[in-house]
Amino acid sequence: MSTPKNVTALERIRGMAREVAKFGAVGGLGVLVNMGVFNLIRSTTDLQVVRASVMATVVAIASNYLGFRYFAYRDRADNSSHTRTRELTLFAAFSVIGLVIENGVLYTATYGLGWDGSLATNFFKFAGIGIATIFRFWSYRTWVFKALPAPAASPVVEQRDGQAATATPAAPLTPGPAATPVR
Repeated sequence: MSTPKNVTALERIRGMAREVAKFGAVGGLGVLVNMGVFNLIRSTTDLQVVRASVMATVVAIASNYLGFRYFAYRDRADNSSHTRTRELTLFAAFSVIGLVIENGVLYTATYGLGWDGSLATNFFKFAGIGIATIFRFWSYRTWVFKALPAPAASPVVEQRDGQAATATPAAPLTPGPAATPVR
């Protein structure tokens, strides 16, 4: 989403609302994946709470990347290999920070406060996701899926036979014959 300088505040708010809605749709699906995988692992294995949570978070991160790249931020795609490598690297780095935030909340509640019942772990897992989501939204839109620069407008001078002719740069305006300074 390119942001030209001549857009109104209302248009910017609408653009931000669309972005938040798309981010929320992908994130909502990610929360379902994250919580579903977490509870599946917890109910079928004897893994510790935080280990199960980290595994679930990794699965959700993978599904979220696909959603962000091909849905929420598809208008910001630059398909060059350098840009895609940079994007994946930054996405992974910020996702790991989000993973630490999310699972840090769960770790603190489980091992620091001793709240390790099924309801408590789900509550703090969900709370950690919420806190990490704020960080992820800011970092993904600011660093990972940056808005592409607005395309430069090419001036159109005239139209002949249904084809647009682009203007050539005009010569600078100069005042008549060069005057010599009087001393």
